[in-house]
Amino acid sequence: MKVTKTVFVSAMLAASTASFSHGENKHSKEAAPMKMEQKEWGIGGHSNSIKRIVEIRMTDNMRFSPEFVEVKQGETIRFVHTNDGKVMHEFVLGTKKVLGLHSALMRKFPNMEHDEPYMTHVGAGKKEETVWNFNKVGEFYFGCLLPGHYEAGMLGTINVAAK
Repeated sequence: MKVTKTVFVSAMLAASTASFSHGENKHSKEAAPMKMEQKEWGIGGHSNSIKRIVEIRMTDNMRFSPEFVEVKQGETIRFVHTNDGKVMHEFVLGTKKVLGLHSALMRKFPNMEHDEPYMTHVGAGKKEETVWNFNKVGEFYFGCLLPGHYEAGMLGTINVAAK
């Protein structure tokens, strides 16, 4: 009986510790197959199709650098996100409408997880990558939707021109 109680208590402690461990740790995108869902602004890209690498820097003055990116329709871009700040930032691709709706959700649920191929959290002083295929022509956006960041102007524009 004593052994059973010890095993039970150990299991409960391990489970409770795991539930608090999310913090700023990023879940691996390799853990599950990438969702290949067509969006208004394109579709998740494959690393063997990358045409160009675009470096995006994030800062605590709530800005991206560059804030404007030109892309040709059909291009698969590897975005390399570098967070030069001391707080978490994120990169989310979409339309203005989608970013606005997501921003409102983030204000209600600031710790929500992201597992879509067009979004990633970037911890302070860290780098992350996003690979995206821009198969639609138009003006699209990227933003940091953490509460207060988008509202402070942490938004960039992507212009996708026809081939």
